[in-house]
Amino acid sequence: MRQAVLVGAVAYTTNVVPIWEGIRDYFADGPVEMDFVLFSNYGRQVDALIDGTIDIAWNTNLAWVRTVLQTDGRCRALAMRDIDRTFQTVFVSRAGASLGDLADLRGRRVALGSRDSAQAAILPVKYMRDAGLGTDDVELIRIDTDLGKHGDTGRSELDAVRALLDEEADAVALGINTWEAIGSDELMPDALTEFWRSPEYCHCNFTALDSLPDDVGKLFVDHLLAMSWDDPKQRTVMELEGLRREWVLPELDGYASLFTAVEEQGIPARW
Repeated sequence: MRQAVLVGAVAYTTNVVPIWEGIRDYFADGPVEMDFVLFSNYGRQVDALIDGTIDIAWNTNLAWVRTVLQTDGRCRALAMRDIDRTFQTVFVSRAGASLGDLADLRGRRVALGSRDSAQAAILPVKYMRDAGLGTDDVELIRIDTDLGKHGDTGRSELDAVRALLDEEADAVALGINTWEAIGSDELMPDALTEFWRSPEYCHCNFTALDSLPDDVGKLFVDHLLAMSWDDPKQRTVMELEGLRREWVLPELDGYASLFTAVEEQGIPARW
C-alpha cells in the first residue's frame, strides 16, 4: 500500500487551485500519494500542521520561523523552490529622489507592506535598524492589506507603491518578486528607482514536524525534486508556482536574518 501525505497551502490567489491540482496529478503515479487542503491564512495552517491535521505545510519564511518557535525546533524543512534561496528586499524611491543608501532615510517616510510580510515589513525594519536608524529616525507607514497571508498576494506592496507615487511616502520596501514584476510589466516606466538591495535570504519551504516518518519524507522530497522543467505539463505547474527551473533542498542559513528580526522586534510566535 502506498504511503500518503496531506499538504496544506494558503489560498492567496485563484492560481493556487490549478497549482496544487497539478502537483497532486504529478504525484498520482509516484511512490507517495499526495492530496492538499487550502487555508485562508498561515496562522491556521501552522496550527493544523502542529495539531496533526496536515502532514506537510507549504510555508512562508515567517510561517517556518513560527513553526520552529512553537515546536521548539521539532520540525524540519523538506524542500523549496529555486527562487526561495535567493530572495531579496529592495528599497525604492521616486525617480530623481536624493536617496543613495538606507542612512539617507533619516527624517523620511517609508511605506511598508503588511506587518506579517517578512520581505516588505519585518526584514526592512531590521535592515534600517542595522543601518543605525531608530524608531524616531524614520516614519513608518504600515499598509496592512491582506493580513494573514504574509505578503503572498503582493497587494500591500502595491498599495505601498501607490502611497509612494502619491507622495505620501518617500520610499517603499518591496520583495524582489514584486519589484521585478513592476519592471517586467513596465507598469510604471521611469517613475521609480531602486536605491538599496538586501543580501539574499530564504523564503518558502515545505515544512513537516519531526513526527513525519523519515521514509515518507524522503519519498515525498525525492519525487518532488524529480519534477522536470523539460516536461511541458510539469513545467506549466512549476511556472505557475514561480519556479525558475527546479525544486531544491532547503538552505536553513538563509532564515537566520528573519529569526533575528522576529526576536528583535518582539513579533509573537503565534497570531
